[in-house]
Amino acid sequence: MQKVAIAIHDGVQALDVAGPIDVFAEANAFVDAEEGYEVTLVGASRNPVRASNGMQIVADLTFEEASGGFDVLLVAGGPALPDQAPDPTMQNWLRHAPWRASIYGSVCTGAFALGAAGLLEGKRVTTHWQNAQKLAERFPGATVEHDRIHIRDGRLVTSAGVTAGIDLGLALVGERYGHPVAVAVAKRLVVVAQRQGGQSQFSPYLSAPVDPESPMSRVQHHVVGDLAARHTLQSLARHVGMSARNLARHFVQETGITPHEFVERARVDAARAMLEASDRPLKAVAFDCGFGSADRMRDIFNERLGVTPNHYRASFRRNQDEATHQR
Repeated sequence: MQKVAIAIHDGVQALDVAGPIDVFAEANAFVDAEEGYEVTLVGASRNPVRASNGMQIVADLTFEEASGGFDVLLVAGGPALPDQAPDPTMQNWLRHAPWRASIYGSVCTGAFALGAAGLLEGKRVTTHWQNAQKLAERFPGATVEHDRIHIRDGRLVTSAGVTAGIDLGLALVGERYGHPVAVAVAKRLVVVAQRQGGQSQFSPYLSAPVDPESPMSRVQHHVVGDLAARHTLQSLARHVGMSARNLARHFVQETGITPHEFVERARVDAARAMLEASDRPLKAVAFDCGFGSADRMRDIFNERLGVTPNHYRASFRRNQDEATHQR
């Protein structure tokens, strides 16, 4: 059996727990009984914990009792984890995760618990997009990738928010039992068959300023309206009548990212939409989205999403075909 441990805590996000569990439970229907998953919930005590939605969840074992080894160990997230002091019992247990499990990691904001346990240093990780900047500031030794659905860095796995725990679970099932089993599980759960880890969590426009008439908003509209143009900090500053230094400072204050970062995100987002919706040549997509060349677009896709444009298009089409067949 594949032994899976999921750490729970007061205020845990119920879907961060239930999503992966349902993936592993459904996978058991497609593999030999002796090779399936056995999931154990682990908590500070066996008393019920109250999830963020009010549901009560009971651990199977306490952290003290769960001293054995596991094949997979995950800590579920919760809305309060980014701001609350970590539970010392859970943190002590998590510190030993690399020795307790072959694969260890987090769902959503569970990454903050891993960070507090010292497990993110030097690692590429992701979390819910709303908390990604805070995670990067709290644990500067980690490389936080805001755009990823899930990431594997060696034996460490992390996922984006809430339902992304399902994608992470499907990825782990696919690694062990192959893509057909992961697709079969996705169909049973009536979800679009496994979003790739490189698919973006969110559009860059979610970073837009609150005031639509602000200079920062005008910069963003200018960029999105002409992605093919050469946008530099100086040209954007001229567009809104500001100095380059002031624009850079205010843009980061209002959006949390640099102008350059926004331009690149907007181009990637536009390219993703074109790749999903058409069979246009990569050279044409790259030109229209401002990358200049297909090679440059490929480099940025690899860097930001972990997949090539061709792979992204093929994966999206495959998932689309599987979803159509499912219906």
